[in-house]
Amino acid sequence: MMSVSFSLSEQSMELSQLRMFKMVAEQGSIVRAAELLHCVPSNITTRIKHLEEELGVSLFIRKGRGLIISPSGIVFLDYTTRILSLCEEGRRAIEPGSMPSGTLKIGAIESSATGRLPILLSKYHQQYPSVQMQFSTGTWSQLLNDVINHKLDGAIIAIKAKHPLLDSVEIYKEDLVLIASSTVGEINQPQDLTGKDVFMWPEGCPYRKTLENWLSEHHVSVPIISIASYGTILGCVSAGAGVSLVPKGVFDQFRNIGSLNGYTFSQLTSIQNYFIWNKNTGFHRAKDAFLDLLRKEI
Repeated sequence: MMSVSFSLSEQSMELSQLRMFKMVAEQGSIVRAAELLHCVPSNITTRIKHLEEELGVSLFIRKGRGLIISPSGIVFLDYTTRILSLCEEGRRAIEPGSMPSGTLKIGAIESSATGRLPILLSKYHQQYPSVQMQFSTGTWSQLLNDVINHKLDGAIIAIKAKHPLLDSVEIYKEDLVLIASSTVGEINQPQDLTGKDVFMWPEGCPYRKTLENWLSEHHVSVPIISIASYGTILGCVSAGAGVSLVPKGVFDQFRNIGSLNGYTFSQLTSIQNYFIWNKNTGFHRAKDAFLDLLRKEI
C-alpha cells in the first residue's frame, strides 16, 4: 500500500483520509463506508473530522442519521478523485512488470553520442513511447558528477568509474582509428606524425592518453591541440590541418567527409566503454530497459 502525506499548515493530509472521504461521499453513510473499507465507523468519523479541521470547512451536512456532501465537499471530491487516481497510476507505473514510462535522463561522451547511439535512441523511442528521453553529452568527469548527484539516471563513459555511489557495467570496446586527410600523405608508423599537428580532446580523455602513450613509446614528440568537439576536430583534419585519433564509430560515420583516410595500429588498443548509474536510485524501469537495449544492440 502506497503511503503519501500532503502538508497543510502544521498538520498533514493522508491518502487514507481521502479514501475515507471519497467512500463516505459515494455511499452517503459512514456505516456503509466502514463496511466497505473494513474498519470501524468511529475511525472514519474521527478521520473525517480531522480532515475538515485541516481544510477549515465542513465537507458534509449532517441530516438525521445520514450525510449529504456540502458544496465545499463537492469541490474537494473532484480533487480527491484526481489525487487518488494519480497515485494509483503512479503505483502501476513503478511495478516491476509495468511498461517503462516517465522521464529518463541519459548522458554520454560525444564519441558515443556521435557514432553509436543515434540508432539505439531511435529504437528505444519506438519500443517505449511513454518514456520522455532527455539526452545530453559531456566530458566523462561532468557525466560522472551528474550521475552521482542524480542529475542523470545513467551515462556512457570511457573510463572505469571508481566511486562508492556508482554501479557500472561494461558495454562495448571502442576500436581506435588514426585519421588524416589524403593530402597529408600515408601514415604507416608513429614517426610519420613528426611535423604534423594533432587534434585531440582535452587532458583526461582516454583516447588522447592512448595516443600520448603510443607516441612516447616511440620517442615521437608532436604538438597536441585540445579541441572539445568531434565536429571541429573532423573539420580541421579534413581540411588537411593535421591528424587525430578517433573511435572507429566516428570515423565510419564521417569517413567520406573531406576524403578522410583511416589507419589502425595494433598498439592503439581498444578502449572499454561503460554504462554507469547511481546505486541509490532504486528501481527504475526506464533506465533498466535502456541498459537492456544497450547490451542487445551495441
